[in-house]
Amino acid sequence: MIHSQIDGAFNGWDGNTVVKLANGQVWQQTEYWYHYHYSYRPRVTITTSGGYKMQVDGIPRAVRVERLK
Repeated sequence: MIHSQIDGAFNGWDGNTVVKLANGQVWQQTEYWYHYHYSYRPRVTITTSGGYKMQVDGIPRAVRVERLK
């Protein structure tokens, strides 16, 4: 399990969102789901059960992601 924060503003999921974390990791959304939600430096939790899923504070569900960096 990984705990971090998004490095900057987050505008929600658009189907192909790339997220840079404060710890330097970069993740990309791999499942299509659209949900607009603006927040600045929200906390995230990435779990590894059945692939990687990112839960962003304030978003109602976790989204499948893959690590780019």
